[in-house]
Amino acid sequence: MILPDVLKTYFDADRTGDENALFSAFCDTAIVKDEGATHRGLPAIRSWWRNAKAKYQHAAQPLSADQNGETIEVLASVSGNFAGSPAQLHFRFVLETGKIRELEIGQ
Repeated sequence: MILPDVLKTYFDADRTGDENALFSAFCDTAIVKDEGATHRGLPAIRSWWRNAKAKYQHAAQPLSADQNGETIEVLASVSGNFAGSPAQLHFRFVLETGKIRELEIGQ
């Protein structure tokens, strides 16, 4: 599976807990949708990620990827402190100028 560098950065940083690397993967005006909530801009995304890490202690391992232009769908195995772990979740990324503009996480 071949992932763009920015997505490798995202998944590696998420797995290791490297906040600076993770947030460097996002555009300043990025949007993340997860668990029914929308987080707009880096301050909101920082808060979302920190809260999710504290709550779930999760890690995602990409299994497959499908790219259609600037949109990349990644199926990942996510394990952590939650019922049903590990779970397979879909990560839908929209890229812009080599950074993540949108991320939506769902089943």
